[in-house]
Amino acid sequence: MTPSAPTAGELIGTCRRSAIHLETRDVYSVDDELEEFEAWRSGARIDWDDRESWWNPFHQAVEDATKRGVDVLRARIVSLPPTDYIRYEHDYTRANVLSGEQVRWLPRDRATDIALPGNDFWLFDDKVLRVAHFSGDGHFLRGEITEHPDLVRLCASAFDTVWSRATDHEAFRL
Repeated sequence: MTPSAPTAGELIGTCRRSAIHLETRDVYSVDDELEEFEAWRSGARIDWDDRESWWNPFHQAVEDATKRGVDVLRARIVSLPPTDYIRYEHDYTRANVLSGEQVRWLPRDRATDIALPGNDFWLFDDKVLRVAHFSGDGHFLRGEITEHPDLVRLCASAFDTVWSRATDHEAFRL
């Protein structure tokens, strides 16, 4: 694995068929989201009619990819009852969906028998795996890239199982 890695948005920009993402944490402390999360906790909500206020380069990369015919899929395994962060993320997922992502949610108690990798990941075109490393409190530490066939197979299999059990975002209630 490489010690530094392109961002998921950069890799989405180069993929041709699929970009799949598995999230397994109940709390993320991603620096560029902290202010927005705190505002949400204080009652602020996104004005979905004001696209300029929430659209960002990642959403643009997803929209561009889906227009090229790339399937962009995200599955989230979450504990219930959810953390405040997962409630916020559920609200904000509308941005992902509006950019063209398909998003599904799986309650953690329905994932017990799935062999899951130890880290969140993106898998691009069933070949390039971007593993995300987080601290215990959810701060992003680094991303690593690998094309190791065994790791790619493990992650693809885990994602496929989660995806088949998960509920579409529009139907999932916290």
